[in-house]
Amino acid sequence: MLTIRLARGGSKKRPFYTLTVTDSRNPVTGSHIEQVGFFNPVARGQEVRLSVKEDRVAHWLSVGAQPSARVAQLLKTAAKAAA
Repeated sequence: MLTIRLARGGSKKRPFYTLTVTDSRNPVTGSHIEQVGFFNPVARGQEVRLSVKEDRVAHWLSVGAQPSARVAQLLKTAAKAAA
């Protein structure tokens, strides 16, 4: 099954997450099919906090990918910001 989930990057005490489409059996830090955005929870000032490629996310959701709980919240937030 395909899933859209967060993969953690960044340094110690400075997390940076990428939204990735992957097989649910792969490890979180393993290979992914496509990167569809990023989330920076410690963004300050002019830094971008959330970026989502909405057309690609819509494509993957249409072919059966399931978002994780946190990604579903982030997609909702991105939709509100775009509207």
